Amino acid sequence: MAPGLSTDELTAIRDGVAAGRKPRVQFTEAAGQVAGKIGQVVSLGDPAETDDFLVVRFGRDELPFSPADLRVAPRGAVVKKAEPPAAPPEPEFVIDKPLPSVAPAPAQRSRGEDGAVRNGGDDVPAPAPRKVTPARPVKTKPSPALTVTLAYGEGEWTVAAAQGSKVLAKPYVIRPAEALRMVSLVDVPGVQEAVEHILSAERAEAEKEAQRLRAELAEVEARLAELGEVGGSGVEVGR
Repeated sequence: MAPGLSTDELTAIRDGVAAGRKPRVQFTEAAGQVAGKIGQVVSLGDPAETDDFLVVRFGRDELPFSPADLRVAPRGAVVKKAEPPAAPPEPEFVIDKPLPSVAPAPAQRSRGEDGAVRNGGDDVPAPAPRKVTPARPVKTKPSPALTVTLAYGEGEWTVAAAQGSKVLAKPYVIRPAEALRMVSLVDVPGVQEAVEHILSAERAEAEKEAQRLRAELAEVEARLAELGEVGGSGVEVGR
């Protein structure tokens, strides 16, 4: 048989496609399994980018081929129309029948520059990679904030605790020394100075109160001493 398309034939085919026609071509032995079949050139690519720049429609397929795979179709050649898809077979109830043998898949010969796999002359487009959507991370609800409050008022230190809107511990009274120990765990100089100032004021007030009580106690003891002296002198105290 004649070789592939010549330069003049390629020019005529390109002009025909540009004019809206679909020139008929016949596949050569270089095309493999489709050799001898008739197709129509529907578009042409850039021969500088790939050898398979002639897109041929035959049946329901449109695949690229090189000029060596094609020749001008003989006069009177008819393009075979695509056959409608066959109806799916009716379901069959199989009882005690051997399973049908599965034919091995044909080996791949080569892969073209456009990503198509060529097997026996047919160009089968490579399957597109599946897009995998990553699973969204599960958002966990954060725990409510824990709040511990150390307060001073009306001469007393109190501590309270709450988590969010839930009250864990109502304000209860603690000793001043415990309050100072809690504040010392937090490295905030301004807060520590404020607590020490409050404790110093309370200490001064306590010392003042102690002095007052000592003076009252001394006065009571002096009065008792005077009364004891009166009783020891034999003076009768009126009833």
